[in-house]
Amino acid sequence: MELKNGKRVLVFGQKSGEVHAVDPDDNGKELWTHRIGHGSALGGIEWGGTSDGQNYYVPLSDVRIGRGGRPGEGGGLFAFDIATGNQLWKKTPDPCPPGREHCSPAQSQAASSMPGIIFSGSIGGFIRAFSAKDGSVTWAFDTIRDYTTVNGVKGRGGSLDTGRPAIAAGMLFVPSGYANWGGSPGNVLLAFSVDGK
Repeated sequence: MELKNGKRVLVFGQKSGEVHAVDPDDNGKELWTHRIGHGSALGGIEWGGTSDGQNYYVPLSDVRIGRGGRPGEGGGLFAFDIATGNQLWKKTPDPCPPGREHCSPAQSQAASSMPGIIFSGSIGGFIRAFSAKDGSVTWAFDTIRDYTTVNGVKGRGGSLDTGRPAIAAGMLFVPSGYANWGGSPGNVLLAFSVDGK
């Protein structure tokens, strides 16, 4: 992305749990690096963050699957000033609901953003809208439930992973039901209106 001063910066995360910024016009010279997680083959940063052109917002996986999840392990959303590398805020994850199987607070799904809001999904099945200002949760929806679908097929929500939520035409589209690596199975694409319904 291009900063206000015209300088370009490439920002990315990796499974090691580190976020990097490099200068694409100076042979990839490292500008800053932050470790936000432990990292592993399924941990660290899985599918990517999002940017508003000034800040970079990145979800953390560090996935741990188990009955009821492990509230102190995995998950979280982090905000960085792209120009300086300063961490602006960190939002720790909410624990899984008591007794929920195949659950983890890990935020493996790629994040999406629109002005002032970042959307991030969790293995626990929650899609949340975070304030770009301070990371506070402005809206949340538990996708793990049964649905009556538009085509009459039995629908069930599950874990949120891989592909990011899509924002288009005043709607938010969220794929729910990623069962790989111990997540909760499902088979729905959910569409939310501006009022979150």
